[in-house]
Amino acid sequence: MRWLKSEELARMAIKLKDKNQIERMRQAGRIVHAVLAHLRELVKPGVTTGFLDREADSMIDRMGGKALFRGVPNPRAGYPFPACICASIDDEVVHGIPSDQRVLEEGQILSVDCGVRFEGFCGDAAITFPVGAVEENVGRLLTVTQDTLMIAVENIRPGLKWSQVAAKMQAYVERNGFSVVTDFVGHGIGTEMHEDPKIPNFVSRDILRNDILLEPGMVLAVEPMVNMGGSAVRYAQDGWTIVTADRMPSAHFEHTIAVTEVGADVLTDGRSSRVD
Repeated sequence: MRWLKSEELARMAIKLKDKNQIERMRQAGRIVHAVLAHLRELVKPGVTTGFLDREADSMIDRMGGKALFRGVPNPRAGYPFPACICASIDDEVVHGIPSDQRVLEEGQILSVDCGVRFEGFCGDAAITFPVGAVEENVGRLLTVTQDTLMIAVENIRPGLKWSQVAAKMQAYVERNGFSVVTDFVGHGIGTEMHEDPKIPNFVSRDILRNDILLEPGMVLAVEPMVNMGGSAVRYAQDGWTIVTADRMPSAHFEHTIAVTEVGADVLTDGRSSRVD
């Protein structure tokens, strides 16, 4: 989701979820987790992203869900998103379009974002997979990005301001020599894929002026996007895919996370209940 200016932030309307609604979101999250686990086994040199998309679509259908991303409008591109998953290779940050012409090669990285609606509620998660063996610095990019997501999970708790979590995420990324994408951020999620609030992985003046106080019932799609080079990104020619401006690799990890009375409850980790 694209970042907003301060006057737009001030108009946010956050919808809190009760425990029953959160459990229904967990059911959607279990489908997302299962799809990503299945695709992990399929990602290898010679496989096309179009094949991965069909596998995801078939699995979501068998499990009674509906793909969230297909049909999302985009005036910039002039056509809705045409696929089940986003499949972004190397310098593609997010929103890559799967295709049978896109054949994975040894040493690449592939970010797969999957969203599912199940019985009226949504789940959203992403993983960046190595394609075979990758260079050491690329592998470190993946590790740091995944660790950044876990920093959010470990620090989310009611009464904390989101900027306090985001500051720890940003500091960890930059301490490791990488950069946080600032043009795109996470989001609230519930009966719709994109709800308020916007969830940045960084701190800015706008964020501090319009900070978010975490409270039980918030459900957030937290998704650090981390670049090996600079933070700047741009649209590719297709109008959908976001790429790094310097063409350096980018990684993306995401979980759907509920804020509870005691901390964070990850809804896309595959558990059937909070106590699993």
